[in-house]
Amino acid sequence: MRYAVLSDIHGNLEALRAVLERVAALDADRTLCCGDIVGYNADPKACVAIVRSEGIMSVLGNHDAVACGLAEPYNFNPAAREVVLWTRSKLLPENAKFLRELPRHFLVNGIALCHGSINDTNRYIIDDSDVRDNFALLETLSRSPDVCFFGHTHIRAAYSLFGRTMARELTEEMRLSRDRKYLINPGAVGQPRDGDPQAAFLIYDSRERTIIFLRVEYDIPACQVKIIQAGLPTQLAERLSIGS
Repeated sequence: MRYAVLSDIHGNLEALRAVLERVAALDADRTLCCGDIVGYNADPKACVAIVRSEGIMSVLGNHDAVACGLAEPYNFNPAAREVVLWTRSKLLPENAKFLRELPRHFLVNGIALCHGSINDTNRYIIDDSDVRDNFALLETLSRSPDVCFFGHTHIRAAYSLFGRTMARELTEEMRLSRDRKYLINPGAVGQPRDGDPQAAFLIYDSRERTIIFLRVEYDIPACQVKIIQAGLPTQLAERLSIGS
């Protein structure tokens, strides 16, 4: 089975369309999303509609939770808070309902998916202690999956665990060992933060146990114009050009 794994679409319609066009060309069997379909950018309705119509399996992100009314943006920075509350006012009722019904994590064919940490949508997986905590949490899930995809940081990452030995293993192409556990972040579709403004995603071949990290160019100026025309914070438009 070939999976396309996306994360952090964040209402960026141009980036999502570019990624899905590339996914179709790569003959992926199923597309998975690590959450945050909305937030930061100006096309939340269209992005939720595409995720729904394309049958993309997604978990709930922290921006999704606020946009649909499950949470409040108490710990958001001012720009993020402004956009997510604007998003809440723009979502169609059926789209808000869709977001409310997304799981915090799910398992599919030996793969786990979450947004932040496995047990906390808002918590980042950044430092070694976060990674070790989540490898321990992975062991508590049913059927003990050996691969978990996550998002939230907007930065590609790959970690492995063999016994008690943890390693960072990020390369453009990876072959996963059957005697290791993995935590892998595909990077962000709608707001990359690793210095590369291209939309990021990955392809996971579960039969061959291979991962390819991919980038795709999209129409950044068109997305920026929409942010500004919507009256949203201009810094959110500016950061798209530099991938920060």
